[in-house]
Amino acid sequence: MKEFNVGALMLRVRLGAARLGPLACGALLLCVAGAAALAWLLPQRALQQRQHAVVVGLAALPPPPAPLPPPVSANENLALFYDVLGEQRYAEQQVKTLFGLASKAGLSLSQGEYKSSYDKHAHVHAYQVTLPVKGSYNAIWQFGLLALRAIPFASLDEISFKRDNIGNANVEARMRLTIYLSDQPPGERS
Repeated sequence: MKEFNVGALMLRVRLGAARLGPLACGALLLCVAGAAALAWLLPQRALQQRQHAVVVGLAALPPPPAPLPPPVSANENLALFYDVLGEQRYAEQQVKTLFGLASKAGLSLSQGEYKSSYDKHAHVHAYQVTLPVKGSYNAIWQFGLLALRAIPFASLDEISFKRDNIGNANVEARMRLTIYLSDQPPGERS
């Protein structure tokens, strides 16, 4: 096994440098320094690009949502519920609104079924309306959404669809809505 001799290596380097000349030695030294700098800078550049991508990705995120308002108490919730109820004396007007919305959606309504009830514990009247509707599927859904927007104290309890044959564009639907009403004007409700 050969021994490594530092002195012999240094002698060879000096002899090689003397043969090349000072200009070639300087150029060789610059090449070695450049290669070392490049070997150090490439990983640094890659790290910088990854950090930049993370910052750009964070900037593209939507802002955090606004904080939620504090929850309302049970009494406040109950008061809000009673405030949005319709008035019982206008129940027939709400049914007329439903027929008008159906006409606006291009639907034909047959005679509906109506059922009134009263919950003595909640002091709320419920006016249940069941309507047989004929028209396109989209028009029926549009009617349901329009009804809930126009009468905010109503609920869509049931909707069922029936089509006689697959090629028929019109369907028959049965919609059951409940309209919640109070017998007191809005200012006097508990």
